[in-house]
Amino acid sequence: QVQLVESGGGLVQPGGSLRLSCAASGRLFGINTMAWYRQAPGKERELVAAITGGGTNYADSVKGRFTISRDNAKNTVYLQMNSLKPEDTAVYYCYARQLGTNYWGQGTQVTVSS
Repeated sequence: QVQLVESGGGLVQPGGSLRLSCAASGRLFGINTMAWYRQAPGKERELVAAITGGGTNYADSVKGRFTISRDNAKNTVYLQMNSLKPEDTAVYYCYARQLGTNYWGQGTQVTVSS
């Protein structure tokens, strides 16, 4: 079992920045993908950014503004979000895939508003 706990969400003005953190715990062997998804009200959950052994990939809507990274020593994945827009408002979820099993965090709210 893998537990994922997100932190770092909040209210920010347009153009501002936030950094989300996802701390993983439990049996972490074999995790090959970690990612951030988001879900806005009335919309489906969508992939924001992912990191694997082969590199990173991003949704077109966040390319150049968001950066995903990981600190293996701390078992933590980060999402640095810059130049935030109102349309980035959503609940952000941490995701991990381990040997064919998907794990999700509880989500953290990000609100971009003046």
